[in-house]
Amino acid sequence: MAKGNISVNSENIFPIIKKWLYSDKDIFLRELVSNGCDAITKLKKLSNIGEAKIGEDEKLRVDVIVDKEAKTITISDNGIGMTEEEIDKYITQIAFSGASDFLEKYKEENEKDGGIIGHFGLGFYSAFMPSTSVLIDSLSYKDGAKPAKWFCDGSMEYEMSEGERKERGTTITLFIAEDSKEFLEEFTLRQILNKYCSFLPVEVYLAVANNEENKENEEEQKPINDINPLWAKSPRDCTDEEYKEFYTKVFMDFNEPLFWIHLNVDFPFNLKGILYFPKLNHEFATNEGQIKLYNNQVFVADNVKEVIPEFLMLLKGTIDCPDLPLNVSRSFLQNDGYVKKISAHITKKVADKLCELFKKEREKFNTYWEDINMFIKYGCIRDEKFYDKVKDIMLYKDVDGNYITLTDYIGDKEDKTIYYVSNEAQQAQYVKMLKEQGINSVLLPAMIDSHFISFIESKENGVKFMRVDAKISDELTNGEEISEEKSNSIIEKFKKNLNDDALKISVKAFRDANIPAIMTLSEESRRMQEIYKSYGQQFAGMSGMFNDDYTLVLNTENGLIKKIDTMDEDMQKLVCEHIYDLAMLCNKPLGAESMTKFVERNNTILQKLI
Repeated sequence: MAKGNISVNSENIFPIIKKWLYSDKDIFLRELVSNGCDAITKLKKLSNIGEAKIGEDEKLRVDVIVDKEAKTITISDNGIGMTEEEIDKYITQIAFSGASDFLEKYKEENEKDGGIIGHFGLGFYSAFMPSTSVLIDSLSYKDGAKPAKWFCDGSMEYEMSEGERKERGTTITLFIAEDSKEFLEEFTLRQILNKYCSFLPVEVYLAVANNEENKENEEEQKPINDINPLWAKSPRDCTDEEYKEFYTKVFMDFNEPLFWIHLNVDFPFNLKGILYFPKLNHEFATNEGQIKLYNNQVFVADNVKEVIPEFLMLLKGTIDCPDLPLNVSRSFLQNDGYVKKISAHITKKVADKLCELFKKEREKFNTYWEDINMFIKYGCIRDEKFYDKVKDIMLYKDVDGNYITLTDYIGDKEDKTIYYVSNEAQQAQYVKMLKEQGINSVLLPAMIDSHFISFIESKENGVKFMRVDAKISDELTNGEEISEEKSNSIIEKFKKNLNDDALKISVKAFRDANIPAIMTLSEESRRMQEIYKSYGQQFAGMSGMFNDDYTLVLNTENGLIKKIDTMDEDMQKLVCEHIYDLAMLCNKPLGAESMTKFVERNNTILQKLI
């Protein structure tokens, strides 16, 4: 038996491993199982060039065995194995002056060898995260090789001796620490394996030691993973049903996705994946997106912002990119130019798919719009290149339920004003008035729409969005000139009866004589109010600065307004207050006190009719 010290010139490498290098404690299982898979992959490559032999009936696999009584977890593979010299090289000779040099060295090794995993090194040392000690028993594929055993109790000392393994491959035994005994539960291990290893390219099995049921069902035992994930196949070989089944299986979402994009790129980088557009039940469902990132079919992380553009995280999907420059823990990406190119390519493919749907399947695209419009609008705001690609396919639903583009709405008109509705029921009167004059309105009810229309105005020259209650357009009046004397008389009566000298009042002759008055709020003032409200308490009270921009517009063609001079004081006050509240109700909900008075006034009016 040989003994020695692990060659690390820092006081103790294991605290770095346990507390700093990995963000999640369960990562050890991913690293060790991935090591086993890589050892098998290397064996296959050597076999293909005639340098190693694989038995005709030999099944290449990785086995994870938990023994609760012995407090051990064993990860065993039948890959290339290691000689004593290789264990010494890859496990014990980590020689550098400190933690920073330690990480830098393995960054260089990662670039040279194409990954930590497969030649052990740092990935192996995650084994000490849940363990008091670790045992390696390995037999190399090389002719005449002897099995080698390595043991370390978590200190800087190790023991090397002749191993006991009879078949080619490596067995790693973890002696689980008291504070990590949750990993001795089969359910916990299965969860971890499902999380990280569901699509590893080598079959992985989980078993419980000394379990009679396991022994009886050994031949029927199924791997925990699917070695041929759908994204690895060619899109032409995948059916719609397979895409839907994969979506349900991976995301546990039993609502069918609207459609999907299958990414399959070999040049200038290797990238495969499937992005799904889920059906959203409401605006806040956009927070439920999940894109899983894989490296050679090994799960790395969810929603990695360096690779997946932020707005695409509203989708669900899987991305597998073996060329990603991962750091030593395989959990975080270096934010470099290469990664940005991958991100830009994913964005382009999404935009291309949307444009293709619009051009080739317009009716279907229209039906998707309610679910995907928030994602597309957010994408446009966040990524101008994305906007440039999709701006011509942006749809707007009008009040008749038709889906139209900006070009459809504006046509060849000089006036590029677009009237919109944020609350169809509340603003119905304004919509009706415009519609009667042949003016169309589009529905923009979502929170993101207030930001989106400002963005469009900044991008499209001359385009101006105007909410239907923002002003009285010339088309809604009959063009009659109202004398200043008549106008002032009506305004004074309303200000007196409403007891509000600050209220802005104007007088117009509407085409529709049935409407006594409407309330308007300028588009600019309303947007400023919304901005301040969105910042919450930081600007509390400041939105009130813009209340003065409400204007009560009285209709001189209406019978009530015409007869206001003939009413006694009590009736005049009653009518003025009621007209004001009716106008305000079509603009925004009344406050509690105002609503109470409105109801009481209604009752008074009804009593007068008896």
